[in-house]
Amino acid sequence: MPKPTPVPMTVLETRRISRSMVRLVLGDGPHAGSFDDLATRHLGFTDTYVKLVFGYGREEHPVMRTYTVRRFDPEGRELWIDVVTHGHGIAATWAREAAPGDVIHVRGPSGAYRPDPAADHHLLVGDEAAIPAIGLTLESLTLDQSATVFIEIGGPDDEVPLQWDGQVDVHWLHRGRAEAGTTTLLDDAVRAWPWPEGRVQAFVHGEAGLLKTVRPYVLERAAREDVSVSGYWRVGNTEESFREWKATQTDAILRPAGR
Repeated sequence: MPKPTPVPMTVLETRRISRSMVRLVLGDGPHAGSFDDLATRHLGFTDTYVKLVFGYGREEHPVMRTYTVRRFDPEGRELWIDVVTHGHGIAATWAREAAPGDVIHVRGPSGAYRPDPAADHHLLVGDEAAIPAIGLTLESLTLDQSATVFIEIGGPDDEVPLQWDGQVDVHWLHRGRAEAGTTTLLDDAVRAWPWPEGRVQAFVHGEAGLLKTVRPYVLERAAREDVSVSGYWRVGNTEESFREWKATQTDAILRPAGR
């Protein structure tokens, strides 16, 4: 199946939602129909992702960066993307400087995970990159659903407001001066957590090291079909080199196809 053509989206608003994260509110702007084009492929996953395409139409090899959708709003015709801005890559730099009226091309969306209402409990584990999907998942839970959340971030100023109606217990794990993706905070927290009775559906997404730490522990306790695990990024890799690394892995690491 051919990849969808990137469509131009306009920055409507930018919001600083934590010390290290900026929310980009994107819409049609002068490019009527762009939102509709994306909407035809949106399937309602809470882990829905798009490609931001930098240099589309101007460069022979435009640069793409993958981001999870924080909100897809058909009524307001808005697409929200939360970007971690403490890095120096092309997307972080652009997001820090983005202003209303700026245009970015977007390809997608795709997705693979949504919480199953039939599960007895939901376990959500990730770092900054997983916050958008975790936030959207929590908002989708009903009053009678329960979840436990472990999120690794730099410090208190990096915590992002989350909302939910269900029975939710959120744990923010602060790594301090340690580099993102180098600690055992998430693995330690999940292993110390009293695993509940019943069917647990687990979402474990973030730095690729989680595939070798949290993933095997969770798979010992939950059915494989109830475990969504994906490396969003890898320490020391650009997105291009990370894709190359993933292509060499012989183990099926439960990553969404094409991410």
